[in-house]
Amino acid sequence: MRALRILLIVVVILGGLFVIADRLAVNFAEGEAADRLKTTENLSATPDVSIKGFPFLTQVVGGSLDDIEVGITNYEAAAGNGAERIRIDDLRADMRGVEFSGDYSAATATSATGTATIAYDELLKTAKSEPTQVAPGVTANVVGLSDGGNGKIKVTVEATVLGTKLPEPVSVLSSMTVIDGDTVRVKADGLPKFGGVEIAESRVRAITDFQQKIDGLPGGIQLDKVQAAPGGVEITVKGSNVRLAG
Repeated sequence: MRALRILLIVVVILGGLFVIADRLAVNFAEGEAADRLKTTENLSATPDVSIKGFPFLTQVVGGSLDDIEVGITNYEAAAGNGAERIRIDDLRADMRGVEFSGDYSAATATSATGTATIAYDELLKTAKSEPTQVAPGVTANVVGLSDGGNGKIKVTVEATVLGTKLPEPVSVLSSMTVIDGDTVRVKADGLPKFGGVEIAESRVRAITDFQQKIDGLPGGIQLDKVQAAPGGVEITVKGSNVRLAG
């Protein structure tokens, strides 16, 4: 019995040491992965990297990790024309089946899903914010974007008729969709009226409808779905064979 108690004590101690070593190893790996991701994606701040699953060391020996969560704040994505940038807030991605290269210099996830938010003032940059002629004597421009409820975005337009600005801006609810995995499209469900003036639909939509291309998300992930929300435009992202580092 005494020998059995000693054996149990040794097993508990060794188990505790293994857990401590495993946690130290995963903390070190998270820091290294975060630094490498910062360099690879040219980020201004170090991202959050959390390696899930236990034990970590046996996963490393097997050459792959089950699940890694990555969080990036204030990510600057390309807006499609090479010069403009669009800020994405709180980009979070869940990487599944992450495999390493032989020297651990590169890592690729089999699949990834995540979420992100774009502030309305960021998306407003691509709308027709400068007065544009939509009919003889009538100019209009988008002055605001906001949550319209039920996933719709409210587009607020200001108009000037024969040199006189209408006393109140007009608003229209619009649907948002993702096209080609890299572009957010905003299309009005109906058409606003500008002081009772009849204007061709195509001219009105030239103001109310617009799209924003978002290029170069980390690791090659793409846009999946989009909807308006009180805090901004909420986006879900997804990808396969997503490069985490290297």
